[in-house]
Amino acid sequence: MGRLIVISNRVSVPSAAGAAGAQGGLAVALNSALREHGGIWFGWSGQETAEFTGHLDMQRNNGVTTATIDLEPQDVDEYYNGYANRTLWPLFHYRIDLTEYDRNFGEGYERVNERFADSVFPLIEPDDLVWVHDYHLLPLASILRGKGVKNRIGLFVHTPWPPTRLLASLPFHERLVASMLEHDVIGFQTTEWLESFLHYVQKEMGLKIGLDNSIEYNGRQVIARAFPIGIDFAEFTEAASSAQAKEAHDRLKASVRGRKILIGVDRLDYSKGLGERFESFSRFLGDHPEMAGKAVLLQIAPPSRGDVTSYQQIREDLERKTGHINGAHADVDFVPIRYVNRGYPRAELAGFYRAAEVGLVTPLRDGMNLVAKEYIAAQDPENPGVLILSRFAGSALQLKDALLVNPHSVEHVAETIKLALDMPLAERKRRHQKLLASVREEDVIHWLDQFVKALSGPDKDSGNVASLDRVA
Repeated sequence: MGRLIVISNRVSVPSAAGAAGAQGGLAVALNSALREHGGIWFGWSGQETAEFTGHLDMQRNNGVTTATIDLEPQDVDEYYNGYANRTLWPLFHYRIDLTEYDRNFGEGYERVNERFADSVFPLIEPDDLVWVHDYHLLPLASILRGKGVKNRIGLFVHTPWPPTRLLASLPFHERLVASMLEHDVIGFQTTEWLESFLHYVQKEMGLKIGLDNSIEYNGRQVIARAFPIGIDFAEFTEAASSAQAKEAHDRLKASVRGRKILIGVDRLDYSKGLGERFESFSRFLGDHPEMAGKAVLLQIAPPSRGDVTSYQQIREDLERKTGHINGAHADVDFVPIRYVNRGYPRAELAGFYRAAEVGLVTPLRDGMNLVAKEYIAAQDPENPGVLILSRFAGSALQLKDALLVNPHSVEHVAETIKLALDMPLAERKRRHQKLLASVREEDVIHWLDQFVKALSGPDKDSGNVASLDRVA
């Protein structure tokens, strides 16, 4: 195969010092793939410019070449804060009540995809594989095809894919999906999201789907598959055994003075169910007065998308809820919820995970959720904690030995917290061994290899096929 051209909204530039511990698992994996295959990671720099020029900032660090462009403030407002995060993101997470439809958003989205295509086009060589990431860039392949790009192009959607009836509420939804079908391979996190997509193209577009999930479109065969993403297991377990992780573990343990620790680590987003999680923990404390002063919830929630009104509201609501719950259950030397609005390096997070008796991963809807897998990987196998996982996270389909909950039911989650804290060691170890095997075997390298094989062509691909019984 030729080089790998990765295109995403943002680019994670490896530092010259190689501080991979500060990067997410996806960034680590893509950097590794680019080092192995050669190629370029292209996207927005995160910076604004008064006038778009298309200037490429090319860098090479740790064997990885990156190319970034700056966007105008109007681009950021309409494409990123607008269509991506106020239209597609809430719709794809089933929050049609928060979805905003604005013609300017749509125009900005198309304009920025055109700008991406114009800027990356000169970088693509005939034998390159092009890999586009996520909902920000759904029509990009169609624009590249219009410029004459014949390369194999793949798309991976990191979010859920909504049911047909929800997607049909999006203006010009068929045009958007038609543009996606200019890819050769379209990947989703789970078979559920895959089946939703296949149902749409069957029912709304009248397209035929083969037994191998091939979609006949304009004389081409487009393959749609589920490729569940994992963590970089080797890298994360190495971070978890570092001195930095041990120091974080010991610091957190010392600060709670023998109390049980529950931990949640989530970007500040309404899809994560943080308000419901706080209410569930409060219900647990109220239902079990004997646990008063004996359990602490550490919630790490770095802010995101601060320019979007709904995210500002989330932060205000959570701060208000935290104060109310702490006021009801605190003592002079104890507060039950530690709510922290900042991020931490991966090694420190690994130490915090290991210190926690319970991992609370309770999103209302999530494409995958890698925090669940990181929590498992960080545990002491001789004394592991218990993972409480939302059945609406994509990872629930793989991590069946977690305690699966309905995050909308405060009572159910509260009861499950008690069950987790009371779970005997033998059962904790049994569950953890099965969960760990899944996280280790289906890691991010496995995910990357499977997608690249599918994108390389039929002769390189063994594939996986969703059941079409639920689609027809």
